[in-house]
Amino acid sequence: MKKSILAVFMLLLSLASFAQKLPADQITGVWQCDDYKIGVFKSGNTYSAKLLWSKEMFEADGKTPKKDFKNPNEKLRGRSVQGLTHITGLIYKDGEYVDGKLYSVQDGNTYSIKGKLKGPNDLETRGYKGIPLVGKSFKWKRVQ
Repeated sequence: MKKSILAVFMLLLSLASFAQKLPADQITGVWQCDDYKIGVFKSGNTYSAKLLWSKEMFEADGKTPKKDFKNPNEKLRGRSVQGLTHITGLIYKDGEYVDGKLYSVQDGNTYSIKGKLKGPNDLETRGYKGIPLVGKSFKWKRVQ
């Protein structure tokens, strides 16, 4: 019986250590999911991300980066989507990254975005308009 209680206690201690918050800067680096690769960096007191790669980033020749032709600002439609900072303003608060903005090159819209590190190499983000319940989630793996 004592061994069982000790085993349960040790298990709870190990789970508590995993639940500890990771440092805010742990989000910086290169992350990849099925369709995208992004580079997250600190920008003042917030975090931003550049689009490094996506399945639809290049023209049919596979070399020429597509332009931001769906941008609502006509003056920005000639810029390349490669290297575009498309996530801005993420604030680290209570173990989560909140209040960010995500610009989508697919439709030219800007969405709210939030995220949370699930471990040192696992990031989960959710982009949404209005309320997070109506949105899209992405699971990222650290590349670097």
